[in-house]
Amino acid sequence: MATMPATASARPYRLPFVISASAAGTIIEWYDFYLYGVLAAFFSSQFFPPGNDTAALLASLATFGAGFAVRPFGAAFFGRLGDITGRKFTFMLTILIMGLSTAFVGILPTYAQIGILAPIILVVLRLAQGLALGGEYGGAAIYVAEHSTDAERGKNTSWIQTTATLGLLLALAVIGLTRVNMSAEAFTSYGWRIPFVLSVILVVIALIIRMRLQETPLFSRLKAAGKSSTSPWRDSFANGANRKLILLALLGATAGQAVVWYQGQFQSLFFLSTINGVKFTDAYLIVGAALVLGTPFFIVFGALSDRIGRKPIILGSC
Repeated sequence: MATMPATASARPYRLPFVISASAAGTIIEWYDFYLYGVLAAFFSSQFFPPGNDTAALLASLATFGAGFAVRPFGAAFFGRLGDITGRKFTFMLTILIMGLSTAFVGILPTYAQIGILAPIILVVLRLAQGLALGGEYGGAAIYVAEHSTDAERGKNTSWIQTTATLGLLLALAVIGLTRVNMSAEAFTSYGWRIPFVLSVILVVIALIIRMRLQETPLFSRLKAAGKSSTSPWRDSFANGANRKLILLALLGATAGQAVVWYQGQFQSLFFLSTINGVKFTDAYLIVGAALVLGTPFFIVFGALSDRIGRKPIILGSC
C-alpha cells in the first residue's frame, strides 16, 4: 500500500526528524547490545567459573549469542504490540527495557562476588536485551517506512540499517577511550562498568527525543478507519502464503547477510585480540575503520533498491 502524505495536524515535523529521532534511539540500543559483544572475551574471566579459560570464553560467547537467539521472539512480541497499541508506545517500551538491562549489567557483581548467580543473572539480562532489540529495530524500520513514499522507502529505511554499524562504532569508541585512560588493573576492577552505566544518560536523551514523536500517519488512518489488526499473529501466520513469505524473508533474505555481518565484525575482533594477540587499541581501530568505510554504502544501496528493486540488491550482495 502506498503511503499517503500526512496532514499538517498529523505530522507537524519533517521526514528528516522522523528518521533522525528513530535512528538516534536505535543507535543507542545497538550500543547497549554491543557493549557485551566487544567485551565478551574480557567477561569470560569476570562472570564465569575460573579454571578453564577455553570453557569460560565459550560460555561468554554463548551468552552473547543468547541475545541474538531471542531477537525473533522480541520482534514477534513487540511487533504484535505495535500493531495493536501503536508504534510510539512500543518505541518507548523497548528502549526502556534495553536501558535498564544494560545499566544492571554495569552494576552486576562478578563471579568472585556472588558465584554462579553472576552468569545466571547475566544471561537473563542478555535475553532481555535481545527481546528489546528485536522489537526496537523492526519497529524503527516500520516507523520510518510508514512515513515514506514508495519511491523513497528503501533510501529512508536504509538510515535505520546504519544504526547497527554506528552502534558498534560507538561501543568501540567508548570502551576504547575508557581503557586508554586508566590502568589495566583499574579497568578490570571497575572501569568496564563505566560504558554500561553511561548508557543510562543516553537512554534518557533518546526517551526525551522520542516523546516528541507521534503515531505514523498510515497507522493513525487505519486505526481511525477501524482497519487495524486485532490479531496480527493470526493474520500473519494463519495464511499459508504469508507464512511462506515470512520464512523466505527470514531464512533467504536476511540470514545470510546477518551471519556474514556478525562474523565479519565480532569474530574478527575476537580473533585479533585473543588468537593473534593484537593490542586492543589496534584491533578496535581496524574494525572501526572497516565500519566507517562500509557505513555509507547502506544508503547507496538502499537508494539503489528504490530504482532497480530489492531482489537484485539482496541477490547481488549475498
